[in-house]
Amino acid sequence: MANFYTDNDDIQFLFKHMDIAKLAGIIEEDFSFHDEFDFAPQDTADAVDNYERILDNLGRLCAEEIAPTAEETDNVGNVLNDDGSVTYAPGIANAIKRLGQADAMGFTLPYRFGGINCPQLVYTMTNDMVSRADAALMNVYGLQGIAETINAFASEEIKQQYLPKMASGDWTGAMVLTEPDAGSDLQAVRTKAYQDEDGNWFIHGVKRFITNGCGEVLLVLCRTEPDISDGRGLSLLVADRGPKVKIRRLENKLGIHGSPTCEIFFDNTPALLIGERQRGLITYVMSLMNGARIGIAAQSIGIGEAAYRVARDYGNSRKQFDVTIDSFPAVRELLVNMQVDVQAARTLTYHSTFSVDIEVGALRKQEFGEFADADEKKANRQLARKFGRYNKMLTPMSKYYASEMSMRVSNDSIAVLGGSGYMKDYACERLMRDARITTIYEGTSQLQVLAAVAGVVSGTCETVLNELMEKPANLDAWTAETAPMIEQIKAGLVDLKECIDFVKAQPGQYKDLYARKLVDIGVSLIVGTLFCDQATSTLPMGKTKLAVAKRWLAMKLPENRMLKEQILSGEQEINLNFETLAGPVPVVE
Repeated sequence: MANFYTDNDDIQFLFKHMDIAKLAGIIEEDFSFHDEFDFAPQDTADAVDNYERILDNLGRLCAEEIAPTAEETDNVGNVLNDDGSVTYAPGIANAIKRLGQADAMGFTLPYRFGGINCPQLVYTMTNDMVSRADAALMNVYGLQGIAETINAFASEEIKQQYLPKMASGDWTGAMVLTEPDAGSDLQAVRTKAYQDEDGNWFIHGVKRFITNGCGEVLLVLCRTEPDISDGRGLSLLVADRGPKVKIRRLENKLGIHGSPTCEIFFDNTPALLIGERQRGLITYVMSLMNGARIGIAAQSIGIGEAAYRVARDYGNSRKQFDVTIDSFPAVRELLVNMQVDVQAARTLTYHSTFSVDIEVGALRKQEFGEFADADEKKANRQLARKFGRYNKMLTPMSKYYASEMSMRVSNDSIAVLGGSGYMKDYACERLMRDARITTIYEGTSQLQVLAAVAGVVSGTCETVLNELMEKPANLDAWTAETAPMIEQIKAGLVDLKECIDFVKAQPGQYKDLYARKLVDIGVSLIVGTLFCDQATSTLPMGKTKLAVAKRWLAMKLPENRMLKEQILSGEQEINLNFETLAGPVPVVE
């Protein structure tokens, strides 16, 4: 039987290689939930076995029921009905139903709301597989962060009202942030929320580019303090889909046709306040960023995986000059680089997700857990802060690298297929169209770079690298084959520090001008170190990972030397002579 988990050696390897058992103990709060819920795991082995069975079931569902409808979904799309309701493509509607039946729509929610209380890392693995099957579906399945936000910040009454229905899959949701004049700059949100004399909340205004805006549960960022023009005047409210919520249009998009992107008019819509006023953007939406970035990174990986597989199969079957085209070095280089690129994005994203799980677990324990003494509580607080600092860099790095990877790999997939790849006979043209949005929504690549470079310049990247290169005491030392590669990475870190020192000494916007190059160096060194760690594994794929690590460093270390030379050049003609280089603004008549 087809299965997107069991046919993916890389996901299976990372599931076994990474310390899933550690996450199980954190998320299950030392398995205390088993006393109340018989189905909750009773120990580490039970939890890890449960996670793998979930991945196996989801992998089968993706392969057998979701992937076969992706082409039809792309062709059919969604329909905006006369009454303002939206009808999903048949494949999307069926997939949501089946995912609900599989208990997968409350993936990270607590058991008491009908969720299955899994680590974010396992959820990311399923997002990877779902996106390989149909990237558009992931935009509905991957919105479970809405439920997480309600669980984290809403009152118990609101939680009981919404979360069980979301966990069952009966209700889906939307994160309603963007407006016509407030895209990346959410501080410019103008949609207002106000209270009547009885204290009831209402929302009035227009939101645009809202993924799954036709969902039943709408988390809406609104201006509740009209006298405060920046982010401090924004609050988060939840509204139900109903007669006072009007879907005015569905966007006609390049790709992800099965994901409804809506323009919504809130016509004095009844709503409930989430948490406290004025914390909507500063606290609540910002808390979504790690999950949102990782979600799109996982979507990008799934697209890249699917595109690579189309190209690998075609290259092995298509003959020219009496040999298959994967016999030609030029095609081999494309295929190898695609595979390594996908593995690099997956490695970085899964590592970042693991780090997020550690932070979330520490924060949860800080708020709800019990401590033996003040020192233990202090250590836990320091752990949360440490991984919070890491994640401010790692999650935008992951989103940036993975989304750009999906563009490269889907483009190269078409290159392998040639003229056939440009036709709709093969999936790679659809995958390339789907890939393009990953570099845009939840923050463009340019914004991810600006978020990540702060961690690179501040020394967080160096700290993460040193921690990874030291290797924990309970693991074997670097092997004879990986030790020389680690020395190369250490030399690369010295070069990165030289670049950082130079950039800090420059005036004006020099750092922002070279931010992408600094982040690229940081990503290459972190991924290289993670590949070296994987190459020490005794699992069968460890030998494969050694070859992957060698290829990665053979590609990236020379690139890093080039990037270093560019960063140290001091050249900033783009800033100094923008008008001359860019030319005049075209006159549009």
